[in-house]
Amino acid sequence: MPRCSNSLLGILNFLTLLLSIPIIAGGIWLAKQSNTECERFLEKPVIVLGAFLLLVSLAGLIGSCCRVSWLLWVYLLVMFLLIVLLFCFTIFAFVVTNKGAGEALAGKGYKEYRLGDYNTWLQKRVNKNWPRIRSCIQDSQICKRLIEQGATPLGQFNKETLSALQSGCCKPPDECKFTYVTPTNWTNPGTAGSTNPDCAAWSNDQKVLCYNCQSCKAGLLDNIKSDWKKEAILNIIVLVFLIIVYSIGCCAFRNNREDNAWKRYP
Repeated sequence: MPRCSNSLLGILNFLTLLLSIPIIAGGIWLAKQSNTECERFLEKPVIVLGAFLLLVSLAGLIGSCCRVSWLLWVYLLVMFLLIVLLFCFTIFAFVVTNKGAGEALAGKGYKEYRLGDYNTWLQKRVNKNWPRIRSCIQDSQICKRLIEQGATPLGQFNKETLSALQSGCCKPPDECKFTYVTPTNWTNPGTAGSTNPDCAAWSNDQKVLCYNCQSCKAGLLDNIKSDWKKEAILNIIVLVFLIIVYSIGCCAFRNNREDNAWKRYP
């Protein structure tokens, strides 16, 4: 009669196997539907993740239910490496997101963001991949709401609660002292009152705006910081689950060895 740990491990891997199928299908669908750089960037990781889950769950399912000890050993090795990698990534995520935050402005509903306030490693990664990232931000039409507002009174605009990307990419920094016309149209008074390079990078062209600004990169990093912190918390939950599954797998592997020993020495 099958041992409890083997049956439980088989059920868990069967569920993971079912989960991998829609993930792979979603990646293939993205590959066929992708029209932007962002979508093309996502399709390969999704397919790889789905294929990885499929292979690992098959190894665990066959190893536990069919009592194939060597396959279960491979499964446990992969699970152990996954636990170590996830643990390291979780620690790394907490370390690189421990600095940087938006600066609150007096009388303004939005914050402003400076690239230098964020982790150096993250800055380098964003700068290296900025052309692709900028294309993704432009495709997302993050500034569309502000463009459609038209001639909003300055007092009303100052009360707007803008996201980090909207604040960094859709308007010039406040220290530039540009004259407000509309949320995405500002007039440069011509006085060199700021050394901020974003003042020169700003353009009223709706396809350019402040997408080349340091503040836009900072807004993205603020989003990454928030997302990675949430991801790190989720990783802790996943780690606990993986450790439990790994423990069950170890029990199933021990059961397999005991059964094989009984068969060898009747």
